Amino acid sequence: MTRRQSPVQPPAVAIATCAAVAGVEREDLQVIEALSSRGINAVHAVWNDPVVDWPSFPLVVIRSTWDYPDLHREFLAWADQLRSVLNPLPILRWNTDKRYLDDLAGAGLPVIPTRFLEPKDVFQPPSSPFVVKPAVSCGAKDTARYDARNAAKARDHVRRLQANGRTVLVQPYLAAVEAKGEVAIMFIGGAYSHSIRRGALLNDIGLPEEGQIMPLNVQTYEATPEERSLAEQVMFHVPGDPVDLLYGRVDLVPGPDGKAMILEVELTEPSLFLDFSKGGVERLADSIASAFASA
Repeated sequence: MTRRQSPVQPPAVAIATCAAVAGVEREDLQVIEALSSRGINAVHAVWNDPVVDWPSFPLVVIRSTWDYPDLHREFLAWADQLRSVLNPLPILRWNTDKRYLDDLAGAGLPVIPTRFLEPKDVFQPPSSPFVVKPAVSCGAKDTARYDARNAAKARDHVRRLQANGRTVLVQPYLAAVEAKGEVAIMFIGGAYSHSIRRGALLNDIGLPEEGQIMPLNVQTYEATPEERSLAEQVMFHVPGDPVDLLYGRVDLVPGPDGKAMILEVELTEPSLFLDFSKGGVERLADSIASAFASA
């Protein structure tokens, strides 16, 4: 008599990634393993892979979708057709365009002064060192620092981005970051989880392919009460209810007076530096499991 086999259960949670790191991104694989220990099937799935049966997933968790800036509209359209997605779609729409910085500045938060240039706007390079980056970007792609001596290169950079229909942002380069680095403060399940300090990212004038990107030199770091308070204020001012967020990362840099300023808020696909936390993987897996139970 042939023993009847139990049917194979389809994955319950998709951890969305991009083709470049599918199956190898460490943080994602740690979470998948932690979910498995909780009895939840999870799979690493490339967000724009047409073979994936996305309607079969009760829950999709956005993680390492690092190619979305070149496919921004497609990415949001894909997220819009998912049954349930974290972080939620309104957050993805808001956070994938850095014009959200204007919202935070309008709320009175200390954002690095930012000027946005639409495709038809004229760019006048500042006289002091500055940074140019696209409004839709991640991982410092197409991001560079300049000074007055390199104004022509900066104009070319802005012109190339605008020619592709992209909004550009220009910010002052805060030199104190070279000595003190950036602080990244992580939230998981709507609550503070851990923080790190890392070295300055832009090490040279011009685009990274012309110079280099500094090693991150990530270190475990305990955020000061002032830094945590600012990060918590940021999370309070994002759209919706902070408790609906699976994760968040607030990046801070020292301003001219030494006080922390907001560089970026990462709510879509950030590295959460889980290897530098105590229990971060477990907290993230618990939050996903809770969301799955409610999906």
